[in-house]
Amino acid sequence: MFLIDKENNKLTKIVKTTFHELGFKEREHLQEWIAKAPSCLDEELLIIQKEFDGFDGTNERLDLLALDRSGALVIIENKLDDTGKDVTWQALKYVSYCSTLSKTQIVSIYQEYLDKYFNGEKAEDRLVEFFDGKSMDEIELNEEDQRMILVAGNFRKEVTSTVMWMINHNISVKCFKATPYKHGDELLLDIEQIIPVKEAADYYIKMADKAKESQSVKESNKGIEELRKRYWLELLEQFATVSKQFQNVNPSTDHWLSGGSGVSGIPFTFVVTKKYASVEISINHGDKEVNEKIFDLLYAKKDEIEKTFGAPLLWERLDEKKSCRIGSHLEEVNIANPDDWQKIKDFQCDAMPRLDKALRSLVQKVAKEV
Repeated sequence: MFLIDKENNKLTKIVKTTFHELGFKEREHLQEWIAKAPSCLDEELLIIQKEFDGFDGTNERLDLLALDRSGALVIIENKLDDTGKDVTWQALKYVSYCSTLSKTQIVSIYQEYLDKYFNGEKAEDRLVEFFDGKSMDEIELNEEDQRMILVAGNFRKEVTSTVMWMINHNISVKCFKATPYKHGDELLLDIEQIIPVKEAADYYIKMADKAKESQSVKESNKGIEELRKRYWLELLEQFATVSKQFQNVNPSTDHWLSGGSGVSGIPFTFVVTKKYASVEISINHGDKEVNEKIFDLLYAKKDEIEKTFGAPLLWERLDEKKSCRIGSHLEEVNIANPDDWQKIKDFQCDAMPRLDKALRSLVQKVAKEV
């Protein structure tokens, strides 16, 4: 840090020092400075308690407890010239303790603070003022996830690494580096947000949201995969009572389950989705031209095939794709709804043997011709 000398048009370096060298202490000084001017942490905060120790069964106490403008609790931990290696664990413990605090408890905690340091001003009046005149009934306290702010002269690598991991997992934490300077008889304090870097804070938030969304998708996918495996198990058990066609097939987690037709690349397939279920034969025997030729030869016998099947079929040449399909659909059923399962199983157990009867021998004959 430099002092600008306008008269001589030059810079004068301001000497960087430490809290220890200046004789400052954590609770008596740094904590008090933040308590009296929480805006030094670059946001509007309402300090509601110092040295809070209202944790049943423990002797621990957090440095400062605050509320932000959304009503979330903010745990502020202060260290002097070095964080130590356990500050993140310490802060997380306090967050877990505070997560259960009710609105009534928070108001009571704040009232104790005001009684001790501010001549008994009313907590409710102060809260109404801080939340821009909202009535106490409208004010929500501790309804959102708790936050952490760590303040120190130096952050160890194990601390910054843990903090970055926490941010990436959508845990709200900020780190402020507090650096004292001396210039003659004057003392200055620089408090700089270093994690997340202020200019990149939105980026970190977006990345954390993305990670949370991705995790949600993974969990959702895992859930539907487990459902599908259960469904295939039930279907195979029921299908075994009407046909041996899938007797050597095991349940999977995919939305499809295939069995052989006697021709490589042309399996009979069960399909279940969140919108429909089907039985079909997929034609992916060779290149696109070969597949289309097989499809066309079968389509030429469409009337005969559908008569044997007993109903119209869906013929999909899929000109934009390599493979072709022929099948029968059951619409407006959802694999994610177990109440639909029996309806789907009954349809597939009825339709697949008829599709096999209508197509197996013809598929084998046509494939040989091609």
